[in-house]
Amino acid sequence: MDTTVTSKGQATIPKHIRDALGIQPGCKITFVVNHEGDVVLRKSGPVKERQPDRFDSVIGTADIHWDPDELMALMRGDD
Repeated sequence: MDTTVTSKGQATIPKHIRDALGIQPGCKITFVVNHEGDVVLRKSGPVKERQPDRFDSVIGTADIHWDPDELMALMRGDD
């Protein structure tokens, strides 16, 4: 969706983007330019922490020690 910048440098943020980010009148927002040159719009304020899921409790608990050659053979399907 295209929008036009006014003579004051203002532009309208489309409603579906405001809704997705939870932006309401009076909210502060941040503009960031990423490494590809794209502008990223973020709602300012504290970042919500990710809720733990069922896999978090088992991350790093495997005690299988593979020989790299055996692992590569398994991944390739070598017999």
